[in-house]
Formats: sequence, C-alpha cells, structure tokens
Amino acid sequence: MTSRTVSLCDVRLLSRWGCAALLMVLSLVLTLGQAAPAAAADEPDLIFRRSTVFKWVSPNDKLATYGVDDPEVEGVACHFTVPEKGGFKGWLGLAEEVSDISLACRQIGPIRFKNKLGQGDDMFRQRRSLFFKKMQIVRGCDAKRNVLVYMVYSDRLIEGSPKNSTSSVPIMPWGAADATAVQKCGEFIQ
Repeated sequence: MTSRTVSLCDVRLLSRWGCAALLMVLSLVLTLGQAAPAAAADEPDLIFRRSTVFKWVSPNDKLATYGVDDPEVEGVACHFTVPEKGGFKGWLGLAEEVSDISLACRQIGPIRFKNKLGQGDDMFRQRRSLFFKKMQIVRGCDAKRNVLVYMVYSDRLIEGSPKNSTSSVPIMPWGAADATAVQKCGEFIQ
C-alpha cells in the first residue's frame, strides 16, 4: 500500500483552480443578471425599494414598489408592492417569495380599450420563485358601475394563496374633450 502525500504546491494548484472556477461562475451570474432586464421589455418599472431586514454579508430583505401600465387598456396604471428576499438565496434568485402583495390602480389619462377583453384575464404575470410560484394581476369589469376591477394574487403549482389585494378604477371623463366619449367597460368584455 502506498501513501500519497499532498504537497503545498498541490493544495495551491487545487485552490487556484477552485478560485478560477468560482470567479467564472460569479462572472456568469453577474453578466446574466445585468443582461436580463434589457431583454425583458414587459418588466414593470421599479419606483423604489426600502430595506426591511438587515443582513451582514448578503443583500437585505426589501419591499419594492413597481409600476405597470395595463397593456390592453390605455389610460390605466397599477402600482404594486412586493417583498423581496435577501440573503444568498434571494441574490441568486432561488428564494421563494412570500405572497404578501399590495395593489393600487388608477386612471392616468383618457381610458381607451384596445381590444375585446375576457372577464378575469391576466393583465400582468411575474415569477415569484424559481419554478413553482407566480404573481398575477387580473382584470375584470363591473359593468353596472362602469368600473375596471384589478386583483393581485399569487399561486403555486399545487395550491394557491388566499392573500390578495383588489383595486378599482372608475371610468371617468378625462378633460373637457373626453366628456362625451367615455367608454363602457361592459361593451369590451367578452
């Protein structure tokens, strides 16, 4: 039986290769992280973030507020606030985010429907974990009151979450020129 001794040179070589591999992986993660927002044109606009839980070495837990325009209804914008996990799992995009999401939608100009819509259609969808959870903002119409209703919730592959938030947007005239041209949401829902 022969025994092999490991010299300091072998340890340095192993360490050098391990360090090079780590730097290559970190470089790849940073490159993909910077390229992702440019490729996703439908991403919401980040308004601001606030730290909620301090972490010494890794990123903090945060609350982030985003804005998104309704792609099918001109003149409506929604803002939502979501918790974002910090730590190394959150930094790498592996953490499953919690389902606490708040929502506020408002008329920001004359409301014009671009197409016929389905009651409860998705207005916006975003992944909240690597594989299993997504957040959805859905849109509906209260035809009796001529009000657009938006609801945000998150769901998982197997089960949904009862946590949700609702916001409504009454369709009102926008300026003197729009007073007679107010559209009825009931006419655009299939």
